[in-house]
Amino acid sequence: MTSLRALLRDRIREAGPITLADYMGAALLHPKHGYYASRDPFGARGDFVTAPEISQVFGELLGLWCADCWARLGAPDPIVLTELGPGRGTLMADALHAAAVVPGFPGALRVHLVEASAHLAAQQRAALPGIEVVWHERLEDLPEGPMLLLANEFLDALPIRQFERRAEGWAERRVGLSENGQSFQFVLDDPPDDLAADLGSLSFPDAGPGEIAEICPRAREVASEIARRVSRFGGAALMIDYGYEGPLTGDSFQAIRDGAPADPLDGPGSADISAHVDFSALAQAAHDAGAWTHGPVPQGIFLRALGLEARIEALGKTADANQARALAAAFERLVSPDQMGRLFRCLAVTERAQFVPAGFPIHPAPDSG
Repeated sequence: MTSLRALLRDRIREAGPITLADYMGAALLHPKHGYYASRDPFGARGDFVTAPEISQVFGELLGLWCADCWARLGAPDPIVLTELGPGRGTLMADALHAAAVVPGFPGALRVHLVEASAHLAAQQRAALPGIEVVWHERLEDLPEGPMLLLANEFLDALPIRQFERRAEGWAERRVGLSENGQSFQFVLDDPPDDLAADLGSLSFPDAGPGEIAEICPRAREVASEIARRVSRFGGAALMIDYGYEGPLTGDSFQAIRDGAPADPLDGPGSADISAHVDFSALAQAAHDAGAWTHGPVPQGIFLRALGLEARIEALGKTADANQARALAAAFERLVSPDQMGRLFRCLAVTERAQFVPAGFPIHPAPDSG
């Protein structure tokens, strides 16, 4: 039994079943026993490989995307460059390396990273030698002013809540104890009044008995805070993650342990747990907060529009045979529809009436606010 499992078991015995959001928060971010507290989940030796670990070109293109946005904003100096959930710091290191070729841009940047894990923050510090960086635990703690923001595979780890359709209405799926009192299982309870109203405002016209609906209040809060900042101070934000355009029903709560699918209720703290991102909910939250959104567009289309293929080809001209094969494999993994190219989506947020960021359709999505 993991130490966190024992702590959660005792908590449930004392106070009753907990929300799935509480379970996810503890499993991922408990300061001592959480998944991100003491391990490196990224790369070939971890449980998953993110796009920055697949190819340096991913981070380079995002750095140049930021530089292009900065120029279109009128080259504000200073401007905050921030990343939410920076992992090992690989993306930010590659982004800054590429952005260094843009005159005036490096000197205008003030780098701020939002990271809740002290263990990962130490790795980010090592990946960014010589760079003046300020760390924050929450997005809300960032300084005010013009901002460029990157969030790659950050939103999928934010705690969700799940609800199951019953004949009499929606019931919340909480985490309780099985009959033996040792393992965890889902139990149903009435949703609180505020979330019951939230569920009622969503459209699940075909939801039948037993179907699951997911909401992520924290993701909406993040989108709202980003929108508030860019609409007030100027800037642009780019969010990339795996997800869908909702509202849709379905259970996307999942776990990866040792690189393979696992039971998310087994061994909390020992596996990466996540859920798919509802990009429609993010866009609506940003609109409601006064900003404009662009996309979502599939990652493959976005990266191709930024020049991924040309950059890979340029690197291939000086590569040996093994390096050339690795470049080709990275390209396919990032853009192929049956790999990351379609499942991963990109959403940008800008001030209303601002420019359309690179990689997105010429005409922004209609304003619903």
